[in-house]
Amino acid sequence: MVADWESKFGEWARPPGKTEEERCQNAEKAIRNAIGASQKFASRNVSVFSQGSYRNNTNVRQDSDVDIGVLCGTTYLNDYPPGTTREDFGFSASDYLYESFKNEVEESLVQYFGRNAVERGNKAFDVHETRYHVEADVAAFFVHRRYDENKDYHEGVSLRTDKEKRKIINWPEQHYRNGVGKNNDTSRRFKSLVRIVKALCNEMSDAGISAAKPIPGFLIECLVWNVPDDKFGNSMYWSDTRACLAYLFNNTMREEQCSE
Repeated sequence: MVADWESKFGEWARPPGKTEEERCQNAEKAIRNAIGASQKFASRNVSVFSQGSYRNNTNVRQDSDVDIGVLCGTTYLNDYPPGTTREDFGFSASDYLYESFKNEVEESLVQYFGRNAVERGNKAFDVHETRYHVEADVAAFFVHRRYDENKDYHEGVSLRTDKEKRKIINWPEQHYRNGVGKNNDTSRRFKSLVRIVKALCNEMSDAGISAAKPIPGFLIECLVWNVPDDKFGNSMYWSDTRACLAYLFNNTMREEQCSE
């Protein structure tokens, strides 16, 4: 039984093959072309970047879509310390609203891919899969800075949902650096284990185990990242997987252990 699992885990540990990787790259290239063709972004310092499991190389074959961000570098959605406002930090209100930017991103995608190929969601756009490229989730972002009292800041990106107008903050550069560091510190086992647990979750879902269905891949990656480095590096993937899952089970039993 262990041997069977080891063979399966070894297959799951590998990233998507060359053909699937090329289809991911084609999706990113097509999004860049779509945004680059819009004259509305000429003065907005707009950039396109990959993020999520695709950039972090933790995607699995069954879920090999790509997450792409479109960032407007001239407008900010910041957080300031309690009792302060943007004026205290030398900022003024912008006349370029996030909703306008997202609408213009939609126009660019529709003009390039066609209306039937682009679906607008509450947080991002879904650009449908073709034989040439995989499915792409495209999110429009403003720059986000989290300031402290000394006017130092951490920089990420943020968006607003269509329905609730809720601000959602992402830290794609921090996420990428943390993943690379963890992978190096675990003799390159971290990303393999993330793929294994994601694939295991998919297998459970396919088998009708309902508890597996609502677990986002990003949460799985964060959970495995929190496993101590000494739980990795066993001689078998089976041993690493068992050690990681046992650690996570034992350390998520109480809210105070895992609330962060």
